[in-house]
Amino acid sequence: MAEENASRQYVTEEQLVYARWLDVGMKMGFVLLLLTFIVYLFGLAPAHVPVQELPNYWTLPVKEYLEVADVHTGWSWLSLIGKGDYMNFLGIAFLSAVTIACYMRLVPILFRNKDKVYGVIAVVEILILVLAASGVLVVGH
Repeated sequence: MAEENASRQYVTEEQLVYARWLDVGMKMGFVLLLLTFIVYLFGLAPAHVPVQELPNYWTLPVKEYLEVADVHTGWSWLSLIGKGDYMNFLGIAFLSAVTIACYMRLVPILFRNKDKVYGVIAVVEILILVLAASGVLVVGH
């Protein structure tokens, strides 16, 4: 116990909160990924691309695959969310959003502790991540 208290003196409230939220978020995301994979694995929801047809697509370049499989890029996967092979995107999107949630939880703590610079950095980080996820910030086109 004394060792735990000694190590805690070097850990800030922000670090503990971030770690706790990250831990819970990652576990929730893992469960979501596991559940959606089970749905796909046991065929509880129809697949957009049937499993038996997958080998036909493996050798295709991405652009051709997207055309032949009638799949679009970006957030269009949301229109296919009822399909077994696209449900796992929910877990991926959730896991991608965990960092944003962690930062959002930190912002009030940072400003309450008068860490204005870190508070502003956290807000900017949230904005950048949200804009990137939305597709507004695009790199490499």
